[in-house]
Amino acid sequence: VGTPAPGIVGDPLCVWRKVTAERGVALFMHYSGVWDYAAVAKHPEWAAVGADGKPSAKATSVFGPYARELLVPQLCELAGVYGVDGAWIDGECWATVPDYGERAAKAFRDATGIQTLPKKPADSHWAEFLQFHREAFRRYLRHYVAEVHKTNPEFQLCSNWAFTDHMAEPVSAPVDFLSGDYAPDDSVNSARLSARFLQRQGLPWDLMAWSFSRKKGPDGKGLQKSAQQLEREAAVVVALGGGFQAYFTQRRDGSVKLEQMPAMAETARFCRERQALCHRSMPVPQIALLLSTAGHYRKINGLFNRDLSGVSGVLQALLETQNSVEVVSEHQLEGRLGEYPLVVVPEWAYLEPAFKDDLAAYVKKGGSLLLVGPKSAALFQQELGVTLEGEPAAKPQTLAFESGQAQTRGFAQAARLGAGAEAFGTLRAEGGAAQPAASVASLGRGKIAAVYAELGQSYNGVRSPVVRGFLNALARRLYPRPLVEVAGSSDVDVCLMRQKGKWLVNLVNTSGPHQTEPIQEAVLPVGPLSVTLRLPHKPSKLTLEPGGQALPFAYRDGEARLTVQSLDIHRAIVVE
Repeated sequence: VGTPAPGIVGDPLCVWRKVTAERGVALFMHYSGVWDYAAVAKHPEWAAVGADGKPSAKATSVFGPYARELLVPQLCELAGVYGVDGAWIDGECWATVPDYGERAAKAFRDATGIQTLPKKPADSHWAEFLQFHREAFRRYLRHYVAEVHKTNPEFQLCSNWAFTDHMAEPVSAPVDFLSGDYAPDDSVNSARLSARFLQRQGLPWDLMAWSFSRKKGPDGKGLQKSAQQLEREAAVVVALGGGFQAYFTQRRDGSVKLEQMPAMAETARFCRERQALCHRSMPVPQIALLLSTAGHYRKINGLFNRDLSGVSGVLQALLETQNSVEVVSEHQLEGRLGEYPLVVVPEWAYLEPAFKDDLAAYVKKGGSLLLVGPKSAALFQQELGVTLEGEPAAKPQTLAFESGQAQTRGFAQAARLGAGAEAFGTLRAEGGAAQPAASVASLGRGKIAAVYAELGQSYNGVRSPVVRGFLNALARRLYPRPLVEVAGSSDVDVCLMRQKGKWLVNLVNTSGPHQTEPIQEAVLPVGPLSVTLRLPHKPSKLTLEPGGQALPFAYRDGEARLTVQSLDIHRAIVVE
């Protein structure tokens, strides 16, 4: 079924299935769905149509016959003829575009009664038009997965980036697992965000690393990553309970490049050593960082594209001060807000009124809420006891905190504090008077604070220790005694997880120039690290895994204190 790629020799899929079956190894296929150049070249009538009336040369229409006539038959051939175990469908949510073709236009008019299709964000009904197309993709996904499962119920299907931080919403299709391929460069930061969102989505999940960089070598091909670099990229995911895969290219005849396999073999051993320890562990609630579904969809001018620089910057600053953080959306917090000692809202300009009320009620009952950025603060002026003056302005500001200063970028706004609000740090525009950088106030039994500058945007550009220290100090003011504290290096991610009734304190070494250098031959150890665990009872044993090293500790006044002398890439302290 379909179009064979040029240059294929024999039937390599048959060979792969035979050999993997003999060794008890599952075989999954990559398939490009919506993003299907070959299909739209052969069938232009299957293509999505742009606002200019021209069919796309890349994207199929989710309103057309593509799924019925090609996608489903090909998947059923893989499952039924070849006995493949499943497929990882690429080019899906992130490749879907607004469609102005006849089928799509009629469906939109019938569903909404709106006769004139908007073509740009300034046009009336643009938000409704995008939401209509988001639901159209969900229907398309539900349809083809259900059709394949009718005849091949054991065939496992995943839609790349569906119901992840690309599409941060409840799972609404019968996919078997969730996955995405994180950025080939600066992969640590990409994986940090995506993995923390996937933890709470309720399905098995993994993330895929690229085994090579976008940076080209003398042969014009992407430079291969070392085993240690891949192990560190795996560690970020494995420590958070996920599975890991890595992308290596094949030759046209289906063979692999054997000289590249030792790096993957070593990476596989690293992951297998941690499988029983970490796989499908779940986070212990500490800090919840909001990836707002409503705020994000209001912000972007596409269907499922990402503009998460504010979330990413705040996340990195909190992680690099050794906070254990989850990235969660509204649906993941429903009925669970009270489990988190601290909720952080990073630079969202819009929240649904009902969810905003839930956050205020959470604080009044004893929770702590930190709003980052003037647009988020504007949603809670009354609760903060402040009045924002003028309009948010994108101009350089100097943040002064303790004995340090840092330049910020992005929007900032002056705030006049009421009697119950206490200033925290200062902001000063060039030639202007000093203003409060943040404020803290009591609200009911809890506390609420806001930062009046977009510090996430600033931290993404320049990893200032002043910005990092300021955000951490504010977090500690709201949540002074986290369950785990680690000191000794800013290059350690701390992930407090639970596995089979035991706590796991995962420590991941994030040192080195991974933000700027796409290839790293080695990951240098960090340490020693001082660790404090706040436990109601003295633990019977603390063990450093993998390796089974017993850790000596002192326990007093509800705190176990210990030292990890050196951290190579990843270790976990198991608390018994």
